[in-house]
Formats: sequence, C-alpha cells, structure tokens
Amino acid sequence: MADVSIQTAPQVHPHWRCWSGFLSTIPRLNDLRGHMDARFADMRETWRSDLRRVEEVLDARLKHLEAR
Repeated sequence: MADVSIQTAPQVHPHWRCWSGFLSTIPRLNDLRGHMDARFADMRETWRSDLRRVEEVLDARLKHLEAR
C-alpha cells in the first residue's frame, strides 16, 4: 500500500502546483479588471462628450439650412 501512495504522489503534485499558481493570480486578475473597468468608463464618457459635440454641430447646421 505504501508503494502505491509513493508512486502516485509525484503525479498529483504537479496538478496542485498548477492550481496553486492559478489561484495566486486571482488578485492580480481582479486588479486588472478594476483597471479595465475604469478605462472603459473613461472611454464611455469621452464618447458621450464627443457625440454631444457632433449633435450640437449638426443641430447648428440644420438650423442654418432651415433659416435659408
């Protein structure tokens, strides 16, 4: 019985090492997600302000054409 446990221990060990390595990256992934969320929020706000400016320019041009 002892021989079987000694032989299977090296086979199981790399899997545990892999899982422990993966689990240690979770805080870093959460940091990355927070950073990406902030960047997307900034981009969303930039797009909204740009689209507001485009809308204002188009409104001004349409008013100018209607006044003619």
